Amino acid sequence: MGRPRAFHTDQAVSTAAALFATHGYEGTSVDDLVTATGIHRGSLYKVFGSKRNLHLIALRSHLDHEIRPTAAAIAALTDPAQALAAAIASYDNGPAAGLLLLAAAERAPHDPEVAALVAEGITALEDALRPSHGDAAPQLASTVLGARLRLRAQPTAPKEHSHGPDLHRP
Repeated sequence: MGRPRAFHTDQAVSTAAALFATHGYEGTSVDDLVTATGIHRGSLYKVFGSKRNLHLIALRSHLDHEIRPTAAAIAALTDPAQALAAAIASYDNGPAAGLLLLAAAERAPHDPEVAALVAEGITALEDALRPSHGDAAPQLASTVLGARLRLRAQPTAPKEHSHGPDLHRP
């Protein structure tokens, strides 16, 4: 009989999801996952099979624990302005869309399983906005997610230089 696991699987998936949401699939190495989760490489492969499989599990967990609850809260709002404000707050400033958007941009074009999970997440937002916005829900969902993607694409602000710009450089 083998040793019992020295880690909590749900916590490992949550930690992996945070890494994938911050750095993307390609930007997160197995070494990063090992370091962040505290799970030895062999155990990581034994439990999750591969980095790709861990990514899929993390994305599914993200849908179940972030996207769907957020969508349910938005769907409960009948006032269109409140529903849209909640979607913007949840997706633009909250954690709900980070992993979803990176998976959509980075992995979905090449991985049908990721594409299916991304489609579920996008549909959840569209369905959440449908009670308050009707046929405009898909367009509003695209706007909310597009705004979040745009925010993610902005580089961090450069440090201010005390000398100002170098006007002597060509």
